[in-house]
Amino acid sequence: MIHQGVLYIVSTPIGNMKDITLRAIDSLKLVSKVVCEDTRRTGMLMSQLEIRKPLVSYNDFNKESRTPSLLAALQRGESLALVADAGTPAISDPGFYLVKRAIAQNIPVVPVPGASAILAGLVASGLPTDRFLFIGFLPRKSGRRKKEIQSFANERGTIIIYETANRLPKVAADLLEVLGPDRRVVLARELTKKFEQFIHTDLEHLSEIIEKTTMKGEFVVLVSGKPK
Repeated sequence: MIHQGVLYIVSTPIGNMKDITLRAIDSLKLVSKVVCEDTRRTGMLMSQLEIRKPLVSYNDFNKESRTPSLLAALQRGESLALVADAGTPAISDPGFYLVKRAIAQNIPVVPVPGASAILAGLVASGLPTDRFLFIGFLPRKSGRRKKEIQSFANERGTIIIYETANRLPKVAADLLEVLGPDRRVVLARELTKKFEQFIHTDLEHLSEIIEKTTMKGEFVVLVSGKPK
């Protein structure tokens, strides 16, 4: 059941379409509009689900200008679904901006949980799951990236990072320089997709493995925490 004037945070598949939940489908069918990063990608998802709803583009470039009209629609009693390009919205995602401002105006925000690359990578990594720190994407420039890595160097839980294939070699080099060679590391590639792969190694040998392996797609990088 969809309530009026509610912002629904709807998780969508990160690769395998069978990971869509029944509740997510119902939510997308019943809301007034779907707020998404890329209308083309979300349009493909909606087409596969045979759902037709107005799509509203919402990204880092237009979030400030779009937010007032979305909040006004919610205050008028419209229900909206917020989705990411894949997975759970508002995590390293512009949707957080909308969620924060909806809460500030006492607009109800309801999660519709589902697929998450963070948790999928963690539970299959073999690294400790009782405590973890999600970093998201590291800075693009090496100097800032090393400073960021240093900020979590003493973290004892598993460290989780998002990364792209083209930046992975430089990130691996910086992780090795700051954290040292002994940390265990797992590369989780293309999770839930056809070419899903888990690569287990340590920071000393990570760069060597990257050089010898065809690195394509999106990665979740998991690094063991500082030993006690």
